[in-house]
Order: sequence, then C-alpha cells, then structure tokens
Amino acid sequence: MNSQWRGENQVQLLINGEGYYPPAFEAIRQAREEVLLETFIIYEDKVGLELRQVLIDAARRGVRVQVLVDGYGSAELSRDYLQALFDAGVELQAFDPSPMRLGVRTNLFRRLHRKILVIDGSLGFVGGINYSADHLDDFGPLAKQDYAVQVRGPIVEDLRQATLALLDRHTRLARRHRPWWHRAAVADADSEQATMRLCIRDNHQHPSDIEQQYLRAIVSAHERIVIANAYFFPGYRLLRALRNAARRGVEVTLILQGMPDMPWVRLCSRLLYNYLLRDGVRIHEYCERPLHGKVALVDREWSTVGSSNLDPLSLSLNLEANLVIRDAAFNQRLYEHLDELRQTRCKRVTLQRILRGYWWRAPLIFLTFHFTRYFPALVGTLPAHKPRLKPLYPIDPGTQERLS
Repeated sequence: MNSQWRGENQVQLLINGEGYYPPAFEAIRQAREEVLLETFIIYEDKVGLELRQVLIDAARRGVRVQVLVDGYGSAELSRDYLQALFDAGVELQAFDPSPMRLGVRTNLFRRLHRKILVIDGSLGFVGGINYSADHLDDFGPLAKQDYAVQVRGPIVEDLRQATLALLDRHTRLARRHRPWWHRAAVADADSEQATMRLCIRDNHQHPSDIEQQYLRAIVSAHERIVIANAYFFPGYRLLRALRNAARRGVEVTLILQGMPDMPWVRLCSRLLYNYLLRDGVRIHEYCERPLHGKVALVDREWSTVGSSNLDPLSLSLNLEANLVIRDAAFNQRLYEHLDELRQTRCKRVTLQRILRGYWWRAPLIFLTFHFTRYFPALVGTLPAHKPRLKPLYPIDPGTQERLS
C-alpha cells in the first residue's frame, strides 16, 4: 500500500548511527505494546548485539516484537543470536531466504531493502540505516554517511500498516488507539507540522511509485534540486528530467560517492557525468568516507528520506520505502546539512576533468547505460519465483534443521 498525504506530523532528521541508534533503541526500551522492525542488514557486532538485547527485554516484559530481515542481507546470523531472540518470544522472519551454494549467497535480486521501525503505532523511524557498526564514526575510514527520520503523527499508522501488510497479518490486527502517554512531541523536532506521504516500491501494485515522486518533483522544480545518493545510475527519464531542469535555470546539485564501499559503484556513476555536466548539472563527490544516504530536496518544501537508491536494483527490483515530506523547515534543515557537506567534504567534478580519455569511455558508457536500462527485464527472464517470508529459527547443529 502507498498512503495518502497526511498532515500535522512531527519529524526529526537523524544523521548517521550516532543520530539514529540512541533514539531508536530508547524507543524500543519504552515500548508497551508492539515493536515492528524491518531491515536489510543485522550484523552481530556491537550494534546488532545491543539491538538484540533491547528486543529481548521488550519481549520479556510482554511487548509483541516482530522482526523481519532480508534473507540475503542478514543471512549470516549465528545460532546463538537467533536462539536468544527465539527464547525470549521475539517473532523473527526472513524475506526470501535461500541456502548458500558453494559458500556463495545466490539470492541477490528482489530484496527487502526497506528500513522501518514502528513503536506502539505512535512513533516511527524510516531511512537507509541498517543495524551494523559501520554506521558509527568509530568504525574508522569506512564508516558510512547515512540518514533516517523519526516521526510522530498520522503517518505512523501508514508505516505500521505497510509492515503488517508485508507480514500478511494486517487483516487480523485492528488499528490500536494511541494512549495519551505516547503523544509527547519528538524532542528537538525539525518540524511539528509536516505533511508526509509514505511511498513504497514493490514488484506488484507499486513498481515505480518512488521514481514517479522524484520525477514529479524534478519536473516542477524552479529553484534548486539537491540529491545525495549512494548508488546513482537512474533510468533515462530521471536523467533527462535533471538535465532539462538545469537547462531551464534550476540549480541542480548531485552529491555522489567519491569513496565508495564498492569500487564499481563509482565507475557506473561516472559513466553518466559527461551527459549531465554538459547541461549544467553540478556534481560533487563526497570523499570523506562511503556515502550510503538516499535523500533529496527540491525547491524549499519537498524532501525525501528513505531506503531507495537511484539505481536499477532499487528502482526496479527491491522492496523500498521512502517518506516524501512537504515542509519548509525540514527542507531547510536538510539543505543546510547537505550544503555544508558539499562545501567542506566534497570535491567538485568538472567537465574538463571528465573529458580526459573520453574517447575510450564512450562505447562503454553506451553499452553500460543500455544494459542497466533493460537490466530489470533481463532479470525478469530468470526462473520465476514468488518471494516468501519464512520463520527464522535457530539451526540445530546436530541435524542442520530449523528448530521448531
């Protein structure tokens, strides 16, 4: 489901693990009725272990805790990790799990890439941050730059229903009344009157909803567009919309990876630079550490924060969730942060620099662009399967079978 526009929401921008994990874990500690959590990755490091403990504590005091992880991104959770959750009563499921073949995970496509946390139907978190220590500064040079938002208001019920729909339990769980003790404002909220819409991408009824939101905002832009995205290789419609916006005088700024966690990411993005730079799009590479964010703003009201990259996997195959936010105060807060990032931690990419050696890159650009353009259709020709949810129980080392 994709929600309608919901008014009177409170929203706070959360930057990196330092901004996200403390309020998220504290919210779980304060939960009284229900914790719903979706994520792509949980690692068994200090972040994953703390997450496990707050989930266990919540379940033991009678809170219903349901966790949905991706079967590819979280495939290596140990028996001990799962056992502790199972013993406490946490309901844990994996999205489209698959056994390794020759030690390699082969279930790469159509992943659950959403990151949603809902507490008692009254407090929500959405963004791109997984539960792993590589989102913290003390991880070192490869710590990721990333974003999420904390929200209260009518939009939270849309987050809750989206998760329950994926769990296939939404028809059996009634909407809960939010008790008075959960109506407090978000501390230091960037806005308390934001209008929001939850946009999801799936492979059934909503295959292009997030992309359409981007396109509508870009086409209507008249002043500024700022996109900070980790994996930037969108389809032709988005590229053309950005180029046309720059041609009509909109200040279009892209903040992309200059120190990628996967080297091929930078190569793919750079294949598009000439196409965009020659029409006035400004491109900056963030070089301090890997950029993992998926945020954007248009003019002085429209913003989005979520899990969707602008690449073929996110736009055409994965399950994604973005919040689209209409609010001037939040837009300005995000703009000030991204502009500071651009000025102090990025390198400007120039057309002169890109054109060096362009002759040998031109055929590669043509082939790569058209391959990624038709990539989702090519993947669709693979043997069809229906992604499924499977209860994730500890593995008995004696039988190598799931405990039940």
